[in-house]
Amino acid sequence: MPMTLTEYAADLELRQVILPQPTPAMPVRATPSCQPLAGIRVVLWDVYGTLLRITDGRFTLQPAQEIRLQVALDKTIHEFNMWNYLYRKPGPPWQSLIGLYQSTLDRLKMQAAAPGDTPEVNLTDLWATLIVKLLEKDYPIDQARYGAPEAFAEKVAFFFHSCLQGLAARDDALSTVQYISEAGMLQGCLADGQSFTSVQLQRCLERQGPLPPMSSLFRPSGMFLSTAAGVRKPSLSLFRRAVNALKTQGISPDQIVHISCRLQSDLVPAAKQGMKTALLAAEQEGLEVSKELLRDSATRPDRLLTSLDQVRQMLPPVS
Repeated sequence: MPMTLTEYAADLELRQVILPQPTPAMPVRATPSCQPLAGIRVVLWDVYGTLLRITDGRFTLQPAQEIRLQVALDKTIHEFNMWNYLYRKPGPPWQSLIGLYQSTLDRLKMQAAAPGDTPEVNLTDLWATLIVKLLEKDYPIDQARYGAPEAFAEKVAFFFHSCLQGLAARDDALSTVQYISEAGMLQGCLADGQSFTSVQLQRCLERQGPLPPMSSLFRPSGMFLSTAAGVRKPSLSLFRRAVNALKTQGISPDQIVHISCRLQSDLVPAAKQGMKTALLAAEQEGLEVSKELLRDSATRPDRLLTSLDQVRQMLPPVS
């Protein structure tokens, strides 16, 4: 049987594959405001930058330092034995793939979207396009190990991104999400994310302690990731999608709290849909906030947190 993505991620750790890690956090000077929020039944997390610390502070496929892209491509070529099937150019292996990667990424960014929405790039689709070019030169996919081409492309995308951006669970992430689950609230994610985001989240949380099944912490009915919707934040349709889906479960927008480190792109659109909001100002990397938005009652978050362990102070106690 081919490995699942979760099994492949575990195999990387077993092989002690060296992957980047985020730089140490630089704290923010802020005064928390974490008084209880009445009536909350749902917690929707942003993932990259909020629950997970990440290089650059947010998910990206095109880092400012091109050398990081070069290294990620080079490692991916070697991990999946692609070198002999590339249309080679003079220079290191990444040189034969970087132009095609960037042109495919630019094309996918131009996908059609509703007015006011920003298209999301599905990294698995991007790599599926690149793999087609390899297949033109009879590239053999080890389907016994990786599965069919689509499953293989997802594993390549997962590995590539793991080499591109370092990831680690934020302090108190596991204990916080466990507390929310034990409090009987529906917990999910409203985030820019890929098909492999849940696996990345799982692997990072596991490093903080024993982990129950992910579906018991983050219920499928509360997962709203950008790749599934085809648009990324701050697209209003992504937030409407979450609100409308939860309404079918008898949950009104004011019973939802969205937690993120980004005020303008995440929390302001969430508030426009009627959600409660909490800004996490735990470190400088990834924090998106302005004094103007904080002063304006229409855009100011309902709560300001400086660490994840403060989340339990603003939620109902575990019965």
